[in-house]
Amino acid sequence: MGLWWVTVQPPARKMEWLPLLLLLTQCSGVLGQRSPLNDFQVLRGTELQHLLHTVVPGPWQEDVADAEECAGRCGPLLDCRAFHYNVSSHGCQLLPWTQNSPHTRLQRSGRCDLFQKKDYIRTCIMDNGVRYRGTIATTASGLPCQGWSHKFPNDHKYTPTLRNGLEENFCRNPDGDLGGPWCYTTDPAVRFQSCGIKSCREAACIWCNGEDYRGAVDRTESGRECQRWDLQRPHQHPFEPGKFLEQGLDDNYCRNPDGSERPWCYTTDPQMEREFCDLPRCDCYHGAGEQYRGTVSKTRKGVQCQHWSAQTPHKPQFTPTSAPHSQLEENFCRNPDRDSHGPWCYTMDPGTPFDYCALQRCDDDHQPSILDPPDQVLFEKCGKRVDRLDQRRSKLRVVGGQPGNSPWTVSLRNRQGQHFCGGSLVKEQWVLTARQCFSSCHMPLTGYEVWLGTLFLDPQPEEPGLQRVPVAKMVCGPSGSQLVLLKLERSVTLNQRVALICLPPERYVVPPGTQCEIAGWGESKGTGDGTVLNIALLNVISNQECNIKHRGRIRESEMCTKGLLAPVGACEGDYGGPLACFTHDCWVLEGIIIPNRVCARPRWPAVFMRVSVFVDWIHKVMRLG
Repeated sequence: MGLWWVTVQPPARKMEWLPLLLLLTQCSGVLGQRSPLNDFQVLRGTELQHLLHTVVPGPWQEDVADAEECAGRCGPLLDCRAFHYNVSSHGCQLLPWTQNSPHTRLQRSGRCDLFQKKDYIRTCIMDNGVRYRGTIATTASGLPCQGWSHKFPNDHKYTPTLRNGLEENFCRNPDGDLGGPWCYTTDPAVRFQSCGIKSCREAACIWCNGEDYRGAVDRTESGRECQRWDLQRPHQHPFEPGKFLEQGLDDNYCRNPDGSERPWCYTTDPQMEREFCDLPRCDCYHGAGEQYRGTVSKTRKGVQCQHWSAQTPHKPQFTPTSAPHSQLEENFCRNPDRDSHGPWCYTMDPGTPFDYCALQRCDDDHQPSILDPPDQVLFEKCGKRVDRLDQRRSKLRVVGGQPGNSPWTVSLRNRQGQHFCGGSLVKEQWVLTARQCFSSCHMPLTGYEVWLGTLFLDPQPEEPGLQRVPVAKMVCGPSGSQLVLLKLERSVTLNQRVALICLPPERYVVPPGTQCEIAGWGESKGTGDGTVLNIALLNVISNQECNIKHRGRIRESEMCTKGLLAPVGACEGDYGGPLACFTHDCWVLEGIIIPNRVCARPRWPAVFMRVSVFVDWIHKVMRLG
């Protein structure tokens, strides 16, 4: 989009230009080749619900030919930020909000796809961020932003309108500052400051040839706009998103689905079929990275690092004065505690205390595989239980298990007290579960509880041993982990009904043939008593054997159990629960139940997240609180 400005003389320190935006369509070639869908990011099978009944979305329009026409209607409207497209009736519903708006939530849908304007949901900026409409509201040094409608403590001449997007106290760039989005601060001593939002190009770097790149860059190295992967014009191609589900062919973002030299895309220029994208390569470190002194200052998720000397949004345990030998400069990634996962930082995301950085070990090619188990395995005094039911019977039924006792398995309950997922008690105040159980890492947790000490799906309130503890905080795991740690409002009471499960040693691999168990209150598909906790026994297999069925898609951070003739395994409601293995006289949390394509599919290995890969992260989150 072309931008033109007419400027006026700046009144004070900050250049307060008043831009007049003349929106010019850049077609990158023949007029009309650019799809209006390029301005939208899609979530398939998803609806966006507003939780306040007084707020009503636009009416359904049933006269659209396709989603592209709906995008054409929404695009020019300043008060249209997203739309639902009904794939069956070809209906279109314009929405004035996005998933980042207050009082909204995403929910699965069998009829709709949700399209949201990229400018409103990107966490990075294109160019200098004039069109950025995200919800970041703190500066690069952690200062809260002043509301644009407020004149105190810093007076200014901006007036919020739909066109300039000066909502709330969100970071914006109304004057086209080359430093990107900024804001006036609530500190009288600091009139304004840049928000330090990374460009989309810098927000995510590429490892090797970038096959796992999932960033939001949608321009080639020559500046051409990318063609959407779900469209066949102006260039026809074989890479349809529905046929390449694991290649991340989202919208018109740069990707590498064919193992090329680096990420690329088809372009909207009819004269240029495809072109590489200009993306930075990730920095690297040696050993554990305790000597790393580079200037990378973002996590693998693209989140900006907090300054080591800052106290918001997190109060750091490591500071420049407490760890002088680590050279905790600025907000650069460092490793003051010699974390085996490498350099890390406190993040600017209030919901994520710390995360590992966008760095790669320089000598990765010479590192032993995590599939080489350690010589000796020692566990803490945990993972003990007193069996309360006859556990000697053959266990064939969570689909295919039978009632059993798993005192570390907890039930996650929503605001209505309904069970929706399982979890594992790893410390008196911490529960480990799966990312798929929650719609967002920042969703409000008021009313959510963890129930412990019961075998029943619907226990009586007076049941002896039942403990109900509210959830206080959620911490999402590193990229690719699919894990979430929940901190409880208070410590639970350990007894015969409530016990901790042991965490495995770092990078430990369960030997093939080990018999383990899954537990949960989830869907049993009519194979048994769905009102009580069910346990099923499954045998671990090697990743190599698992990949024969799964065609090489199983990563080292995952593990598998053998597929049986009878349907035995986890299903809806079991996700987040434990795969526990009995080792050295105690039960150890080796895997976390995650959704598989089919519940308990006969003859197919089930896939779990391998906890040992992320055990350092788990310990650090619990230590930092």
